[in-house]
Amino acid sequence: MSVPFLLGIEAAGTGVHPASWRRPDSRAEELFTGGYWADAAAALEAAGADLLFVPDSFALQQGGPGVTRGRLDAVAVTARVAARTRRIGLVPQGAVTHTEPFHLSKSIQALDFASLGRAGWEVTVSPGAEQAAAFGRKPEQGHPALWHEADEAIEVTVRLWDSWEDDAEIRDIPTGRFIDREKLHYIDFAGDNFSVKGPSITPRSPQGQPIVAVRAGAADDPATAVAVQRADLIRVGTAEPEALAAQRDQLRAAVTAAGRDPETVFVLADLDIHLAATVEQAEAEVAELNGWHPAETAAAHIGTTDTLRATLVALAGAVDGVVLRPLALAAALPALGRLGHTPPESGATLRDRLGLARPASRYALGGAR
Repeated sequence: MSVPFLLGIEAAGTGVHPASWRRPDSRAEELFTGGYWADAAAALEAAGADLLFVPDSFALQQGGPGVTRGRLDAVAVTARVAARTRRIGLVPQGAVTHTEPFHLSKSIQALDFASLGRAGWEVTVSPGAEQAAAFGRKPEQGHPALWHEADEAIEVTVRLWDSWEDDAEIRDIPTGRFIDREKLHYIDFAGDNFSVKGPSITPRSPQGQPIVAVRAGAADDPATAVAVQRADLIRVGTAEPEALAAQRDQLRAAVTAAGRDPETVFVLADLDIHLAATVEQAEAEVAELNGWHPAETAAAHIGTTDTLRATLVALAGAVDGVVLRPLALAAALPALGRLGHTPPESGATLRDRLGLARPASRYALGGAR
């Protein structure tokens, strides 16, 4: 499989810097409108980005009155922007801790239909007492328990995606049968956290199984174990190229040990960025952001389109792609358009463009229930 270096963008409101809303170009007054997100997604697609990640959480942002507070639902946002885009992959975060996999499976499949096969799902968990209290259904969970539950939730979700065979819809007018009931399957999952009979109420979507992304931590992190077992895209933190290359090798070895083909799993490095016409201007703008609200920006790439391009060239041999996280999204949009990234041209769906086969339903193949 030969896929070019992947360029993902994480669109976190007006930017990952908590004071980015104070910039005059931020469009903060439009943040909770569909138009804001549709414009941003269209601009990122025009800039050549392969993937749009939209973060989400059930917790309000921390930091007091000086930071952006409030969120829209990431799956709903990506569904809204699907109509304004044609190629870019749409990967919202969806937390599993206080939501049911049946609901998430249906939402991501609906996004896959709305985007004509460009949906992904970044699996997240909801740590802390605040989010547990917001739902009131169960107490706070520890990190290992959260990711054990996430592992089960992914299994349930993928089984539900498979529970309709591709040709289950027959729409036979003479007999009046819309579906062939024999091609809908109970998943009969029983685990420590979920007991789900199924089948889904949503037909199998264009990709069969939308793309799954997971952020990995250290080698012994429970999230990493889930990533190597389940993810098509594995996100890792910022590091020097040598360290990233070593981490990718470790992840690929773990993927192989899990019985999966490492060539079908992409390791993407997160990179916070702020871009301006000159390095000096970029540094001054970040200093202004930190003057409004101090934030950790030491690991960010602060520079120009040219300096970022050089950084990406250096990373190209270490990882399979990057996820750029603009400190101020509005400042990044025009600069990314000059980056010159060329996305894969072939393929109608996100799976096609990643060179990943469309999986057959396990139930159509007589797989285990």
